[in-house]
Amino acid sequence: MKASMVTMAMTLDGYSIDATLGIVRGIIVRSRSVFGTIGAGLQTIIGGNITLMTDLCERTRADAFAQMIAHAEALGANAVICVRYDATELMKGVTEVLCYGTAVHVSPLPGHVDR
Repeated sequence: MKASMVTMAMTLDGYSIDATLGIVRGIIVRSRSVFGTIGAGLQTIIGGNITLMTDLCERTRADAFAQMIAHAEALGANAVICVRYDATELMKGVTEVLCYGTAVHVSPLPGHVDR
């Protein structure tokens, strides 16, 4: 599924929703390693962007997103609307990241050119 077929909006410009296939989700639970925690702690001394944590967060969100897309494709969707992220700390150093949305099958409106 192309990234342009995933949106936080309730509609997809240029397409009509033919079928709503249900809620789809991707969930990742990650913990920080001891070395990552130490490295991040050292980065806080310098200040600024804590790249170790930023990279971990980006990878976790991307993995949850990929799982959501796979779930949607398994249902026969060619788009996902109303996409949201949620994160919850389950215990110290362990975080759940959830990416969810509504799987839909869409078709282009007359005159729409897919780019």
